[in-house]
Amino acid sequence: MKLTTKGRFAVTAMLDLAIQAEESDAPIPIAQVADRQKISLPYLEQIFCRLRRAGLVESTRGPGGGYRLAEPAQSITIDRIILAVDENMDTTQCGGEGTCLGGASCLTHHLWEDLNGVIERFLAGISLASLAAEAEKHPGGGHSAQIPAVIPVRQKEAHGSTRSA
Repeated sequence: MKLTTKGRFAVTAMLDLAIQAEESDAPIPIAQVADRQKISLPYLEQIFCRLRRAGLVESTRGPGGGYRLAEPAQSITIDRIILAVDENMDTTQCGGEGTCLGGASCLTHHLWEDLNGVIERFLAGISLASLAAEAEKHPGGGHSAQIPAVIPVRQKEAHGSTRSA
């Protein structure tokens, strides 16, 4: 599975919009999102173009313009955001075609297909509203906090167990 920065940045930017929407109903300028989240503005503009085409955000032009969520934050799930920016979340070698070994499925094809289902269900079960609420719980969280697009990794401890970084 490969989740690129495009997918991570799309989720981060959408979460930023959701948090800002709690404070104001006004459109949020994309430059503010880019600045708060330390994402390149041209790259974020490309992402928002895809999010708008997918119906996840609405744009307003002109002075006072910007973006706002097209739906309530509780109805926008992470899987929808990632799919909107064309992220490939497939863990199979063959793109789910079952042609891993020159036309036949490899021995572990069903394992990777099952993992795809677990990932899809997991991401479909998380809304922007739940992420915003989670951000509020953490120290340093809140409406003005930056929400970096970083995925924690597990590190091995000396005695062999894993812990989150």
